[in-house]
Amino acid sequence: MHIEIRGAEKLSFRERQVVVMKEMGKSTEEISRTLKISASTVATLYNRARSKGYEVVIVLPGDVLGLFHEEGNEDEQ
Repeated sequence: MHIEIRGAEKLSFRERQVVVMKEMGKSTEEISRTLKISASTVATLYNRARSKGYEVVIVLPGDVLGLFHEEGNEDEQ
């Protein structure tokens, strides 16, 4: 899996860190502990980043989604 942030140039370094961790499913508490900042700072950074209009794109290879089957494996689901 590859995460791409379109419009990342609009975000500060710290905002990028928070956005990536949020998009990876990390909780505010986990982000707070990892970055050694308060939960309210995490929320502020995330809300500020969202207001700047970035877009997150997750790039997945087709085989991860089971879209490309080898010959003879068409019955698998």
